[in-house]
Amino acid sequence: MEIGFCGPGLMGAPMIRHLLRAGHTVHVWNRTRAKAEALAADGAKVVDTPRELAGRCDAVLLCLADAAAVEQTVFGPAGLLDAGGDPAPRRVRWIVDHSSIPPAATRALARRAAELTGETSGETSGETSGETSGESAEESALRAGAGAAPEAGAARAATGREATGSAAPAGSASSAAPADTPATAANAPIGWIDAPVSGGVAGAVAGTLAVMAGGAAADVEAVTPLLAAYAARVTHMGDVGAGQTAKLCNQTIVTATIAAIAEAVSLAARSGIDAARLPEALAGGWADSVLLQSFVPRMTQGGFAPIGALRTFQKDVDTVAATAYETGTPMPVASTVQQLLRLGAAMGLGEADFSAFIDILQTPRGDARR
Repeated sequence: MEIGFCGPGLMGAPMIRHLLRAGHTVHVWNRTRAKAEALAADGAKVVDTPRELAGRCDAVLLCLADAAAVEQTVFGPAGLLDAGGDPAPRRVRWIVDHSSIPPAATRALARRAAELTGETSGETSGETSGETSGESAEESALRAGAGAAPEAGAARAATGREATGSAAPAGSASSAAPADTPATAANAPIGWIDAPVSGGVAGAVAGTLAVMAGGAAADVEAVTPLLAAYAARVTHMGDVGAGQTAKLCNQTIVTATIAAIAEAVSLAARSGIDAARLPEALAGGWADSVLLQSFVPRMTQGGFAPIGALRTFQKDVDTVAATAYETGTPMPVASTVQQLLRLGAAMGLGEADFSAFIDILQTPRGDARR
């Protein structure tokens, strides 16, 4: 299958290698070309613009920093769906967005793609009673980079398809490619699937990521064999935007847990015990977790390669806070984590590793007990 991939970063690069090993042809674009060229030795084909992918690929996968980057890559000059006066036929049938962006922004992008590719729906979306500006809530969210209040039926209006909440089990990466041919794809609407992932860099390298998918059931089912190249599980959460909402739930749990681990490490160190032994002491108990086993060593020792920047957590938790406000959801713990992350940014730790929660608490790393 001919695949396009935009964003070969810490997560994207190992995902691309899995796709190549599964036998797919992968065309790669990145704003910094050197990152794409680094994958040429693995068999990837480097393209100059996202627009080139539209005529070459059946599916295009995105793994980008934020909603603005997704919008620019898909709709900007030389973007994936930028016609640019070129009448060349379109081949791409599915856009799979692995980026973590606000659910409302996802719905706005999906609706825009549907309009550009000739798909219409009898329902309006993003409009609420009292709106007079002519701009939908999702469009406002896309401009602001924050979520907007969910509306019933918005995803159906965005894609013109019905979606169900059923789970789509991951299949074999060698499964048959979707049946649509390039000829039929030229006249077919594009299916937008929001598919944020969990599992971190280690999961991407191991090919064991968990994918939370939103979109029409038929579209999610069609791309599941493709995603199985690097995912242990694909769960269909509902309409467009549902995958992003599930990822916000994931990030709520992850960031709060890592913050709590940092507090525990700090308490141990300041109480005069060896915090590095906490994973051993707590193994098998209720406090044990993959995060505990992974982050206590990172918080007490040096020499670990970064697995992500703290600013990524801040972006996600800010979106959690915005969504909580819009839905009237009390989230006092997430609010505290948000303030910790803002403090970290003020301390100049935005680019520091995820384990830098311990530095925000100003607890020395290593066996410095006091």
